[in-house]
Amino acid sequence: MKAIRTFTVRPVLAESLAPLDRLASNWRWSWSRATHALFASMDPALWDEIGANPARMLGALGQDRLDELALDEEFVARVREEDERLTAYLEGDRWFQQLEGGKPVHIAYFSPEFGVDGSLPQYSGGLGILAGDHLKSASDLGVPLTGVGLFYRAGYFRQSIGDDGWQRESYPLLDPYGLGLALLRDREGAPVEIALDLPGDRCLHARVWVADIGRIPLLLLDSETPSNTDEMRRVTDRLYGGGGEHRLLQELLLGVGGVRAVRAWSELTGRPTPDVYHTNEGHAGFQGLERMSELITSDGLSFDEALAQVRAGTVFTTHTPVPAGIDRFPRDLIADFLSSGLFQGLDAGRAISLGLETWDGGDQGVFNMAVLGLHLGQHANGVSVLHGEVSRGMFGMLWPGVDSDEVPITSITNGVHAPTWVHPALKAVSERAWGDAHTDTHDWTDRSVVSDAELWGVRQQMKGELVAEARRRVAASVSNGHTPSWVEDLLDPEVLTIGFARRVPTYKRLTLMLRDPERLTRLLTDPERPVQIVIGGKSHPADDSGKILIQQLVRFSRDPKVRGRIVFLPDYDITLAKDLYPGCDVWLNNPLRPLEACGTSGMKAALNGALNLSILDGWWDEWYDGENGWAIPTADTASNDEERDDAEAAALYDLIEHQLVPRFYDREGGIPLRWLAMVRHTMTELGKKATSDRMVRDYVERLYVPAAAHDVALQANEFLEAREVAAFVGRVREAWNRVSIASVDSSGIPQQAQAGDTLEVRADVRLDGLSPDDVAVELLYGTTNEDDALSRDHSVYRLSPGASAADGATVFSGKLPLSVTGTFGYTVRVRPAHAQLVSPVELGLVTYAS
Repeated sequence: MKAIRTFTVRPVLAESLAPLDRLASNWRWSWSRATHALFASMDPALWDEIGANPARMLGALGQDRLDELALDEEFVARVREEDERLTAYLEGDRWFQQLEGGKPVHIAYFSPEFGVDGSLPQYSGGLGILAGDHLKSASDLGVPLTGVGLFYRAGYFRQSIGDDGWQRESYPLLDPYGLGLALLRDREGAPVEIALDLPGDRCLHARVWVADIGRIPLLLLDSETPSNTDEMRRVTDRLYGGGGEHRLLQELLLGVGGVRAVRAWSELTGRPTPDVYHTNEGHAGFQGLERMSELITSDGLSFDEALAQVRAGTVFTTHTPVPAGIDRFPRDLIADFLSSGLFQGLDAGRAISLGLETWDGGDQGVFNMAVLGLHLGQHANGVSVLHGEVSRGMFGMLWPGVDSDEVPITSITNGVHAPTWVHPALKAVSERAWGDAHTDTHDWTDRSVVSDAELWGVRQQMKGELVAEARRRVAASVSNGHTPSWVEDLLDPEVLTIGFARRVPTYKRLTLMLRDPERLTRLLTDPERPVQIVIGGKSHPADDSGKILIQQLVRFSRDPKVRGRIVFLPDYDITLAKDLYPGCDVWLNNPLRPLEACGTSGMKAALNGALNLSILDGWWDEWYDGENGWAIPTADTASNDEERDDAEAAALYDLIEHQLVPRFYDREGGIPLRWLAMVRHTMTELGKKATSDRMVRDYVERLYVPAAAHDVALQANEFLEAREVAAFVGRVREAWNRVSIASVDSSGIPQQAQAGDTLEVRADVRLDGLSPDDVAVELLYGTTNEDDALSRDHSVYRLSPGASAADGATVFSGKLPLSVTGTFGYTVRVRPAHAQLVSPVELGLVTYAS
């Protein structure tokens, strides 16, 4: 008999245990080893059974056990100590508070998913995990940030694998109270509700759940409220659970509702309104239109002035390297919503133009959320150096006439939250050796601090825990309830273990390892030096091609010849990942290059002492150094996908057989010393840069601080600068097709130039009504290739304006001492110039000398 409703009944805590409520409701417990251990000690078996969540623990433990613990002086003292630690963590100054100079007062960080902990399944993969790590590091660093997302009542989905190897999905409903979330209430105690007016006289309401992620509030909007119709209640039913209007409603609620939720939160808490808005991928792009609507209706700005103001304080991060990964909606559908009164005062036609694919080859019948994000965000970035390069090429059409290397999209490489992802046993070694568990300053190469025996011992302990968890999961997944005897021998802690786990779109190539099944079988079953592979991953419920890949892998793993040496573990999530990353010796990643934007799973493995075996894509392309793992050669010259897969699979097998296996099994005193030397190097070098602390510091210094400065500058004096910027942009756009370089003359260089000579350049520029202050005329110079193209690292020298020429052109000139040797070239260009432009080519208006 199934209940029609479930909820959590909380016990009454004695005064001595009252701090447990606060400790349970702040998700810092998910990365605090001491707080985690405190709750686990209350009943270790129950802790594992309920999914290691403190709020659930308090509901499941029972009043009698809690009353018993209230009389345990040692336990009460631990509770008091943890409460004091939490207070110090929340109230003390941290890195951001000591940062000198101007800085943001409040950053609103929007994301469609957040991966904070396995017991809060509001994520599907890397995007959400990255967002969760971003919040945690922002908390650890003291950054004044607020997360904004949606609360999905069924989360993503739970995965099981049928006897036929096919993925099956289930959607257990979540109780937000039982998870430790709190409903945002007004001063009278009533739930705060956000409302969005929709076409057809419909209205979408949402309540706001608050999760405290250390110092960071995470606001999650939930459409499950009595104010909604049944249709509207289903808007936040599942993460990525629908398409068309359902997905659009989710993104409108995230963007528009998210801004309104932040406004309500700021008013109730006294926190200043955000001066920086960060959209993590394009799903939250409508937040910019909502803010424009506010500026137009409340502050009297025009469309262009509001656009300038919104752009100044917006950071847009793109995560996708392929157009197919971008959300796109029919133009007519967007038009219906923009004309419904949802965005007061906003010109619907001009607003739609911000997301249309107006370039040659684009589809003007669709509204592109990444295009919207880039038009509304003056500060934009990709998530690795290579991904930034790919993004500049992918979106370069938005800046016509601009070379791809100058497209204003920078890169900040992702990182991972070390306190969350480093295994407790390794944290304990770190704390013994250096006094804390952070990884960015520790020299693991010093054998006098951590011996080979100690390091190898903890690595083997972590692998043993993975083997035990794999056996438990496989036994639990058997449909008839009878555990086969072979499960008891599944995997071996002494065997070289390769891990592979991620979402399963086709470009990640889950089954590349199966390309030559006979060769793989020989590697897995070698009697002297075998290999074993542990795999996890979910395919989107609507992606049958991904499900087919999982089925192929599962069927291969069930072949009696290899069973026990290769295993697919169902329901890959944060909880499984915390066993999987530390328990593997090698982390495998073999996407189609360059389709992996970053790929942070390998970072998590590396911080736990695993070596990477990967295609040179994402973060591995910039941080592979020959000593932290192995690079799988990319078959870029292959004539088709089949040939490419064959070549890269063969290279993968060769690396495993001829490099990984010999080095792992080469032992002295039972310890693989050369292998451990690579482990030590990996943990030391990647520990310095593969963390989300480094990532968040980069965001603060390179994007948040400039965005806040621009936002403040444009707002000053009743938006005087915003009005001026808008007028400037309008003026130069109107005149630009008439701006030209009439002539370029040079002198001062003898027939045989040499370093130290001075190049004198004069350019006559027709400005057609623009003033010399409106433009920059630049000499671009450097070495050239055989096609006379300037190198990417060319230099820029700004020419100075002078008197008008006889034909009305303005003369710009300059003298450049030559310091570049070899084949030298130069050109001259003119572009708009304004102090509030963050990139020289931000407006996409550039005229070169012909």
